[in-house]
Amino acid sequence: MSSEEATAPPKAAAAAAADEDGMSWWYRWICKTAAVLGGLACAVMGVWNCVTVHPLNIAAGVWMVLTACVLFICEVPFCCQFVEFANAVADRADRMRPWQKALLYCGMALFPVFLSFSITTLFGNAIAFATGVLYGLASLGKKGDAVSYARLQHQKQADEEKLAGTTEAVAP
Repeated sequence: MSSEEATAPPKAAAAAAADEDGMSWWYRWICKTAAVLGGLACAVMGVWNCVTVHPLNIAAGVWMVLTACVLFICEVPFCCQFVEFANAVADRADRMRPWQKALLYCGMALFPVFLSFSITTLFGNAIAFATGVLYGLASLGKKGDAVSYARLQHQKQADEEKLAGTTEAVAP
């Protein structure tokens, strides 16, 4: 490890790690916007879900509010600037790979739906689940270019023709 890397501030290291995941700046903003909207939907519908006498609905509503808090702390920590541990959690979330965020967000969004299946839990968790799907798509990587794909298809056809030619010569 060089002396420049050792003296680099942690924010620069987090930015370098963010560039390694292959997400463009506009896609990262789409994911963060979806997370904010998902957090708002989870919070509002979670509170609405708690206004009942059924214990499973109350548990699902509390879980939805917890999901909203996790989304806000992980994606927009400046909204939680008075929570002492928010920056540490946000730094750790920034170091997570997109597939890890996808599993976390989709899992947290599905649990209340399984706990209490209703319109409130479906609509409240839909955007949070969509945020997980966006991060899951980001983990797949960028789409390949057309030239390399055409070259791969041409090579595949040539290999199939060679294989078909050798099997026909042996078969008669």
